[in-house]
Amino acid sequence: MRAFVHWIRAAAPYVHAFRDKTFVIAFGGEVVADESFLGVVHDLNLLHSLGIRLIVAHGCRPQVEAILAAQSIESRFHANGVRITDNDTMDCVLEAAGQVRARIEALLSLGLANSPMAGARNRVSSGNYLTAKPMGVVDGVDMQLSGEVRRIDTEAIQQRLDDGDIVLISPTGYSPTGEIFNLTVEEVAMQCAVRMDATKLIFLTEADGVRNARRQLLTDLSTTEAEKLLQRPERLPPDIRTYLPAAVRACNNGVKRAHLISRRTDGALLLELFTRDGVGTMVAATPLAHLRSATIDDVGGIIAIIEPLEEQGVLVRRSRERLESEIERFVVAEYDNHIIGCAALYAFAGERVGELAALAVHPDFRREGYGEALMNEIEQRARKLKLRQIFVLTTRTAHWFLERGFRTGSVADLPQEKQALYNYQRKSLVYVKPLDKE
Repeated sequence: MRAFVHWIRAAAPYVHAFRDKTFVIAFGGEVVADESFLGVVHDLNLLHSLGIRLIVAHGCRPQVEAILAAQSIESRFHANGVRITDNDTMDCVLEAAGQVRARIEALLSLGLANSPMAGARNRVSSGNYLTAKPMGVVDGVDMQLSGEVRRIDTEAIQQRLDDGDIVLISPTGYSPTGEIFNLTVEEVAMQCAVRMDATKLIFLTEADGVRNARRQLLTDLSTTEAEKLLQRPERLPPDIRTYLPAAVRACNNGVKRAHLISRRTDGALLLELFTRDGVGTMVAATPLAHLRSATIDDVGGIIAIIEPLEEQGVLVRRSRERLESEIERFVVAEYDNHIIGCAALYAFAGERVGELAALAVHPDFRREGYGEALMNEIEQRARKLKLRQIFVLTTRTAHWFLERGFRTGSVADLPQEKQALYNYQRKSLVYVKPLDKE
């Protein structure tokens, strides 16, 4: 029971942050064919009920393959696995896309009692939202009716989202001359995410995310890091080779976050979106973690970080009013829009000395180097103020500072103003560090 309450409380900030945001969620036809797809539908319904505006893009490759095989038509592929679509194949694509679309619409319309969909009143909108163009000749091969997205009817999609519909996009597009083109689900999803200014693009994949050469799951990637991995595509699973480039393109064109998560993990969508660590790989155009100057809007986040340490006696208590008045002294470490660490510099310019204060990092991030990064940032700022040394007062973390170039000092090493305020009952140890010129 307590675990449930804790999870709900931990998820609440994400619920507030995602309400009225647009997510594009994409998956291949194998996801729809799997028995576990009903669980995905339940999670889509939950996201929709929380006020998230959903665009769902689906593929249908296995369904196309089955129809082609039944009609003894050969499957042909080129250009990184894109299907070569002739007229006969296009007929099979349309049949398969219709089957998949109908299944998704039917499941999203469920409202059975005693099920996660009980009481749901989902409206699903699909239509000719995509204008396409031929892919043309690629490496000397005519791709025929395989196409690319030329235009998206963003106004129509926006209207459907405003009306509370879930928008369902199939991998087919139409030309002004009435031709129909076969599209890839990854391009359709990427283009929709970019042109609809989506907050997130999410791919359900066979793999559980992107792994490095040591087979470690990479929970977050910058687009630059992802592009380096894509330089060695043979090291990546086939579906990651397909979806990761689309995730990179989306993020480089304004989508804030792209996610690659396992289709086989029950509740993967919820775990990825409503827990801090997630269960897959999150891609962003810039590193998810960075340091910056604090603003008045960060006071609540700073309090959440330092309050537990104040209660333990590790840090001196600071009131909200004091934090607000001294906020310009603080630097924060931010991870995916959440404050995970802070530090402050109090300068005594007359004696060219500075105090490193309120250095704190969230427990989940203490082994990832953010404390040292915050300390280094404070040292850089102290140098810019032409301070000759910094000091720190601590009761619990002496060795941490000694390992980072501080030496044992005394109250006499403090600036006169600080000596007058020294709390002899607290008996904080003094450590000082000279600042070399760069």
